[in-house]
Amino acid sequence: MLKGLYTAYTGMVNEQNRMDVLTNNLANSATVGYKKEGATSQSFDTVLVDKIKDGSEDVRTARRIGQGNPGVKVGEGYTDYSQGAFRVTDNNYDFALSGDGFFTVEFTNKNGETSTMYTRDGNFTVTADGYLVTTDGDYVMARGANNSSERIKVNPNEAIVVDQQGRIMQNNQMVAQMKITNFNDYNYLEHYGENYYVPVEGAELELATDCKVFQGYLETSNVSIVSEMVEMISVSKQYEANQKLIQTYDSSLQIAANQLGKI
Repeated sequence: MLKGLYTAYTGMVNEQNRMDVLTNNLANSATVGYKKEGATSQSFDTVLVDKIKDGSEDVRTARRIGQGNPGVKVGEGYTDYSQGAFRVTDNNYDFALSGDGFFTVEFTNKNGETSTMYTRDGNFTVTADGYLVTTDGDYVMARGANNSSERIKVNPNEAIVVDQQGRIMQNNQMVAQMKITNFNDYNYLEHYGENYYVPVEGAELELATDCKVFQGYLETSNVSIVSEMVEMISVSKQYEANQKLIQTYDSSLQIAANQLGKI
């Protein structure tokens, strides 16, 4: 009978994890270029089926599967990289990407160490000395020779015009071209924070060929506030259902211990 307690407990843990993901999405619903995240779960019967169909051992080998753990297992998180809607800003230093790809940024951490990060947030500005930077002051990178990266520097006193290929023009001359990077498999991207993504081991980088740059626009987050709120209500109801199940088991155990034991 106690197995039901563990089943309800794991259900509550899973719903709490889903709620954390949903609240984070809602908190970033107004963040430029944010990609919503999701949570997965795995039931015991799915694990059992996978084990029965495991072909790594001889079918004639008698082997115990192990202890049965009823309930639900918190699975891996995932990111929805679908494109968000565009918002017109008419700011020459705002950019939005249409298609698969990321702006390449030279990120500097608190210790002064630099590394390459990737973002869909095109809310940029120009420093007094002419460097194109993010709102956090990190340098936006351009395509250099042999696919290298270099900082973008423009004349801060003159207007810039950027075409859909990311070429930055001043006085009808190309100053630089934004380096738009894509990945063969987005599963090798990890959310770093500050709206940045960092590739993990195994990631394959490539230049984004089908991605277009739009000047004077920003890509909004792909979070649907209505959908997230509806999902939060569903999560709350399921959490309460598991909670009531535990309370029912607790009442049954009290009867078993305090009343049946006296007979």
